[in-house]
Amino acid sequence: MLEKDIEKKVCDYAKEKGMLVYKFTSPARRGVPDRLFVVNGGRIFFIEFKAPGKLLSPAQEREHYRLAQHGMDVYTTDNTVEGCAIIDMEIVTHAKS
Repeated sequence: MLEKDIEKKVCDYAKEKGMLVYKFTSPARRGVPDRLFVVNGGRIFFIEFKAPGKLLSPAQEREHYRLAQHGMDVYTTDNTVEGCAIIDMEIVTHAKS
């Protein structure tokens, strides 16, 4: 399955669950995660989508680390099952807080 297909299915799933989903780009900074997700109530997290078996680039690793150092959750997934599980986990986690 292609990265764009995984990304589309997970994003569609998140929207069905009531999340806002944004394509995240930063012209001045390479390596930012692909998508920004907003859970109802204001919780924000990021997901980087990869083709199956592909790894993060050094720029992506650096940006994920920077975001994590500022308290942001950043996930990486290369399949739809895991991507949808991340969405479900974020909904459950946010509902408890």
